[in-house]
Amino acid sequence: MKSEIILLLLIVVAGTGGELCVARTMQAVGPATDLRPAALIRLIVRTLQNGWMWLGFLLMAIGFFSLLEMFSLENVSFVVPVTALSYGFGALGGKVFLREQVTRKRWAGVLLVCLGVGLVLIGQR
Repeated sequence: MKSEIILLLLIVVAGTGGELCVARTMQAVGPATDLRPAALIRLIVRTLQNGWMWLGFLLMAIGFFSLLEMFSLENVSFVVPVTALSYGFGALGGKVFLREQVTRKRWAGVLLVCLGVGLVLIGQR
């Protein structure tokens, strides 16, 4: 059970951390407003020059391979709902790391998701 807890933490924390790093990169680089091939290539090059993007790739890879390993240990009906904890980490990371405004309604939704995950965990025992 200890390895499953470590894997779940890696899935949630590394995966969400990677998404936050990629989001930070895209905030710095900006949206793709020009869809011509040369402009898209320039956007890709700017994106790949940002260190946050590479850290995001690394963290997301750790999360992904942890998820694959978790699927070899537990049922998908347990793994997928429990990984929903990433919604809580995502909202918290958005607020703290990206300085996003998170409304009370959104926090309430995150709380409901986390309560649902709690029910899944209780049902596992």
